Amino acid sequence: MAELTFFSGTMDSGKSTLALQLDFTLRSRGVEGRRYTKLDRNGDVISSRIGLAERAYPVPEDLDLFEDLASSVPISYAICDEAQFYTEVQIDQLALAVDVLGIDVYAFGILTDFTGRMFPGAKRLLEVADRRNELPVPARCWCGAKATHNARVERGQMVTSGTVVDPAATYHVLCRHHYRTRDLGKDAGSPTLEVHGTLTALHSSSEQQVQRT
Repeated sequence: MAELTFFSGTMDSGKSTLALQLDFTLRSRGVEGRRYTKLDRNGDVISSRIGLAERAYPVPEDLDLFEDLASSVPISYAICDEAQFYTEVQIDQLALAVDVLGIDVYAFGILTDFTGRMFPGAKRLLEVADRRNELPVPARCWCGAKATHNARVERGQMVTSGTVVDPAATYHVLCRHHYRTRDLGKDAGSPTLEVHGTLTALHSSSEQQVQRT
């Protein structure tokens, strides 16, 4: 039975790498699928910080993902990167594609924005997904603790207001304590990530998902 699976993590946790690995594994076994992305820092691609990239279909707000997938049949799966930026309606369309078309959907995204609030798309995924998996190789705060928050940095200072997508923004990943105290550590002048236009960031169950497909 087809399922909607949501893989989540902070920025720099390897979600796009896993998305590309899963897509490669499925395609190498002769399984046909479709790749989607939204606001990737490199355009209409799924791109990883380790240098991997594949073309993907963009997801504008007016795209009906159910109809798009229905017109692409026969395919067996969809890879949906940067899913936090999808609308709640589009997440429901993905769930409908799973239930009606029998297509496995693998969504990848971060949970919260730089203000510490959950993205609507991520929230809806947590509500409707059949499986919810946190990436097992978490990014680390400068103190060594597990990073749980994405902090925006401007002129060496953490900020918590502004537009969600900022083409000139840079980010650090922080643990909850250092996010709360706005402590960027000794590397405050060297941002963890430079993100152009988006808040971009292996799971043991992914191989089981592949085998089931």
